[in-house]
Amino acid sequence: MLPGNIRLTLLMGPIVPVPVPKAFIDALVSVEVRNAAGEPSGFQLTFTFSNKSALVPLLLLLGQIGPFIRTIIVVTVNGTPHVLMDGVVVQHQVTPNVETGQATLTVTGSDLTAVLAYVDFTGIPYPAMPAEARVAFILLKYAAFGIVPLIIPSLFLDVPIPISRIPTHQGKDLEYINRLAGEVGYVFYIEPGPAPGVNVAYWGPEIKVGVPQPALNVNMDAHTNVESLSFTFNGASKVMPIVFIQNEETKVPIPIPIPDISPLNPPLGLIPPFPARFEMMTNTANLNPAQAIALGLAEAAKTSDAVTGTGTLDVLRYGRILKARGLVGVRGAGDAFNGLYFVKSVTHKIQRGQYKQDFTLTRNGLVSTVPRVPA
Repeated sequence: MLPGNIRLTLLMGPIVPVPVPKAFIDALVSVEVRNAAGEPSGFQLTFTFSNKSALVPLLLLLGQIGPFIRTIIVVTVNGTPHVLMDGVVVQHQVTPNVETGQATLTVTGSDLTAVLAYVDFTGIPYPAMPAEARVAFILLKYAAFGIVPLIIPSLFLDVPIPISRIPTHQGKDLEYINRLAGEVGYVFYIEPGPAPGVNVAYWGPEIKVGVPQPALNVNMDAHTNVESLSFTFNGASKVMPIVFIQNEETKVPIPIPIPDISPLNPPLGLIPPFPARFEMMTNTANLNPAQAIALGLAEAAKTSDAVTGTGTLDVLRYGRILKARGLVGVRGAGDAFNGLYFVKSVTHKIQRGQYKQDFTLTRNGLVSTVPRVPA
């Protein structure tokens, strides 16, 4: 289906997926997978069958076997497998064509966060359990899906005393975990891999450090490896939050402006824009100073990315897969836009004979903070 040293593997089934028959792969027209920071990942599979084919009712029947049709999409590039998606099907759509006698089946799904949003567990008590322990306890229920927790303790570990208060579960698991993450300025997402059937459930701060991926090159003749790349600069969107910390003796709230810079979110641009406005955070006065600052840093990070780059690349020419939630270098775009970027989102688009990726890059300002990026 794919060119060069690229191979697609598709597994489907209830809870424990198995490789699909060859007839399914032959009928597969396109695969689209979207991975993005700050939102659940999703996928869409498009099949074309004869109206009389038994494969259409077979796929639809899978939805009646159990509440979840687990789907794993693996792409092997130059001998290295990459798990693009481990999720569940949420919708089937069949579109028959009376003129050609063909039917198009579109299967839409989400990552495994959809499983966490299935049952309401309101009322379960968590005596003497900090938020970190509650998240770990919740995720234990999903070990059958290969979910492995990766939990980073918060700056201020709040252990509730049972004689004072006992936290209780509120809503569905996904809703409650996201709420606990928001209270300490953290994020929560599920990353597929590194092996098929294994997933890492990350609960911790948004990390924008690490080893950069090979550079995206533009205007470099034979070294150009992207089909398109454009940038926009929006300095008017930046907001600086102001948290209030209460003085224990005088009970007077002290305002503290919070910048968008932290050890886990270092500046990628040398010239950041000046904040367009200041926003008062009124829900921090009763918090520990470390908690208040953590919430302020998370709020500041939401509007810190003044530079946005969007583009498309051919995986065969790039030689590898560009991954979201990581760093990547840009070369050949000019002094203002060269340098390191955070990969905000990546959309994989796979069709017969081609594999392309649409991507979005972000950073906090103009001009690179590093003299060179990895090629």
